[in-house]
Amino acid sequence: MPNAVGGQPPITGQVLFYKDPQPLSAENHGGLGVRQIAEPFAFLREAHAVPVTVTEFGVCAASYPIIFVGDERTPVAVMGVRQGQNLFVDPNGYVFEDYYIPAFVRRYPFVFAADESSDRLLLCVDRSAPMVSNQPDVPFFENGQPSKFTTDAIEFCKEFERQRRATTDFVKIVASMDLFEQKTVTFQPRDAQGRESGPVQKVADYWAISEERLNALPVEKYVELRNNGALGACYAHLVSLLNWSKVVNRAVRTPPPGQVAA
Repeated sequence: MPNAVGGQPPITGQVLFYKDPQPLSAENHGGLGVRQIAEPFAFLREAHAVPVTVTEFGVCAASYPIIFVGDERTPVAVMGVRQGQNLFVDPNGYVFEDYYIPAFVRRYPFVFAADESSDRLLLCVDRSAPMVSNQPDVPFFENGQPSKFTTDAIEFCKEFERQRRATTDFVKIVASMDLFEQKTVTFQPRDAQGRESGPVQKVADYWAISEERLNALPVEKYVELRNNGALGACYAHLVSLLNWSKVVNRAVRTPPPGQVAA
């Protein structure tokens, strides 16, 4: 069972955004909490792709391409084409209005970590997160007990963990039906007059669900996808790929990190 307090087992592995995750406890974090900061999503600026769960595909498809990456075919929302550059965080540290913010981002600075000495999950907090403070607006603990803010965070992380596992199951189903295919996205650089300038550039190689293979499934397999709720996610993913042009066009208009716009 997830737990908000306890000992200090070693935290191993790395997770995007998290620099110093520590098991949350009243003993070690009793005076801490979160405070409002000027740039709440500044930590997202260097993430060009963010994991999403299968239940997010529908709403996420209106904002970003959803692709599958790595041997595990992890679904991610593409928020940039260059390593270390998110194209959807504005100069004030906010995600641009009307663009979806994945749950992976919204749970920060909390995360569950496995306790290697048991089968429990421990609620951890990134101690180096800019919103974590010893002069908090909202405390983690009150009278030695988790505050409502912390218990709400536990519930959010529990639900995220459930959806993460459902996403793993979804990927296994899609893989078992041999629906994944490799794809490449490219773009043609153009000058101010719209003329081609330079060779076509590759943006990314990735895995996607093949619409052709999906449509060619035997009826019983197609019905199986529909009945287990996976079919809608498949089509949401396919629709999301229409957003590649949006991301690429933003990248063309935005200088790489460290460069100033002319």
